[in-house]
Amino acid sequence: MTLDPFVQKNSRSFSNLIFAILVVSIAGLVYIQSLLGHGPVAIGLQIAAVLLMVWARITFGARSFHYAANPTEGGLVTSGPYRFVRHPIYSAILLFVWTGVAANLTPVSFLLATVVTAMLVLRIALEEPLVRQRYPEYADYARRTKRVIPFIL
Repeated sequence: MTLDPFVQKNSRSFSNLIFAILVVSIAGLVYIQSLLGHGPVAIGLQIAAVLLMVWARITFGARSFHYAANPTEGGLVTSGPYRFVRHPIYSAILLFVWTGVAANLTPVSFLLATVVTAMLVLRIALEEPLVRQRYPEYADYARRTKRVIPFIL
């Protein structure tokens, strides 16, 4: 995936904008009370999403918590949940959001969840070329590891 030179040059600014839209969309889901699931299945899935996010953060370490697309030093992480998907934190966000929306489905909640999904797709599109540049071994890792859903996508 090759980025337009203008987008690549301004990837940090685009990434910050995407992050802001993502936060506003999730806040909108909270506001309309469509983020939290109810019932044992929805609650179980959202707990699994939180655990996946925590596992990914612990595996990745404290070296990177930023709003902008910016690969970090320290080597490519391919252990923990990163063995199964390249973007486990984004996977966790999607699982949490779509579970809540499925439990509280309205046209507005569906729209906001779609915006969250689109923003995460854009973040991935900005981040992956930067990671490929920093870590040449990412190409092999990407060939054998799915982006967000193990064994599928």
